[in-house]
Amino acid sequence: MEHQLHYDTVSNAIAALRKRGFTVDFNLEDNYIVSSQGKIHVDDFSIVDVYRYEGNTDPSDEAAVYAIESTNGVKGVLVSGYGPSADPLSTAMLEKLKIK
Repeated sequence: MEHQLHYDTVSNAIAALRKRGFTVDFNLEDNYIVSSQGKIHVDDFSIVDVYRYEGNTDPSDEAAVYAIESTNGVKGVLVSGYGPSADPLSTAMLEKLKIK
């Protein structure tokens, strides 16, 4: 995983990732990322890129934008809060989404 660019806002990062083919919107659910196309287990996707944003005045504005590709070629975006606004996640998912 390598940062190629940094975008000034979450929406700009999402727009640029969509242009790169990351068109599916993912959400988190236990050991899965989910979309309208179904569930993908934590072992069946990789993080291609990640962008982290911190709120200037409000810690609840902290977010990470993940570019994700599944082992079967589904590419999409996951936007997740971190810090105080983070969703409770399984240990496996926490490890997978850890920003390194």
